[in-house]
Amino acid sequence: MKKLTSTLIAALAFTSIATAQQAQHITATKANEYGIAYTLPSTAVDITIEAEFTREEPGEFYKYALKYLNISNPLTEPSLSARVKSVTINTHGVPDPDKRYLVTLKSSQAPYIVLGEGNIPLAINTEEVAEAKHTPLPLPQDAAPTPLQTQAARQVITQEMLQSHSSAKRAELAAEQIYALRQSRTDLITGQADQMPPDGAAMQLVMDNIDAQEQALVAMFAGTRSTYTEVRTFTVVPDDNINKQIIARVSATSGIVDPNDLSGFPVYLTVKILNRGEMPVNDKGETLPFPKGGIAYVIPGEAQVTVTAMGKEMASKDVDLAQAGIVYGMAPANFTDKKAPVYLLFDPTTGAAAEVGPVVK
Repeated sequence: MKKLTSTLIAALAFTSIATAQQAQHITATKANEYGIAYTLPSTAVDITIEAEFTREEPGEFYKYALKYLNISNPLTEPSLSARVKSVTINTHGVPDPDKRYLVTLKSSQAPYIVLGEGNIPLAINTEEVAEAKHTPLPLPQDAAPTPLQTQAARQVITQEMLQSHSSAKRAELAAEQIYALRQSRTDLITGQADQMPPDGAAMQLVMDNIDAQEQALVAMFAGTRSTYTEVRTFTVVPDDNINKQIIARVSATSGIVDPNDLSGFPVYLTVKILNRGEMPVNDKGETLPFPKGGIAYVIPGEAQVTVTAMGKEMASKDVDLAQAGIVYGMAPANFTDKKAPVYLLFDPTTGAAAEVGPVVK
């Protein structure tokens, strides 16, 4: 195993190169002098913020809400507020330019390596790769129509309400319409309506329409409230402990914004190294030397990632962290043995040896 410079990596030519987004299957052959280059990853921490925004609008007749409908707390001023609804923590591997390696695998068994994006190793001597585990992310949600944005809202506006220039008169007419709708509902339920729907489906359709019209009219007094969500991911590659670093802000007017946008309240990231990767030791407690020409992999450390906002903890997760670990290696002879070669699965997030076993022929 040799650590590579950028110049050497650029000079290497492989016969099995795919696009950067696809896995590359590279075989150690005479054409590339049995040398295979790869880059071990650092661990990036992805913080996905789901923010909820609430818009409140007063109704046209809020001044008459108590008088006609006995609503004591109608909305009187428009407002837009924001809060962090959830935070999801995930990790993924990114190429570490300081961990570039060239390994020689000379054998008649044609050993090969599978590389992912950024030349990060995924597997040796097997097409299978370790699946990175990710917590599912929330999806942004648009605001649902308010009662005043429905077809029913247009149906309840009477000609008399349109012609009146007095808001007090329009409020009185709207209140009368509400009580008329409530009476119609009662008549339908008790079977006293002049024209009853022919069946249950028609009955439900009529009742739903009455409810929608009533909600629209009540909203003219009480006001409307609607919510929608926004989702955005921020990525940090921590070199060491981080104490309450502002990674984003949430603004009621601008949404989820960058840390330097002071229009919103801050979202903080804390990374605490729990333990660091250590070199393996033998039965006597002596540190094992790096195998000559070894296949480099990472023994990762562990860190606790915590996100806080609005004065409370929103999410916390213990994650494996490549940059809190050390690089060790496996003897290349394990992969070139003619009788019993082995395979290796790398953890694509940390570069750790996720699984080792005999190649099944």
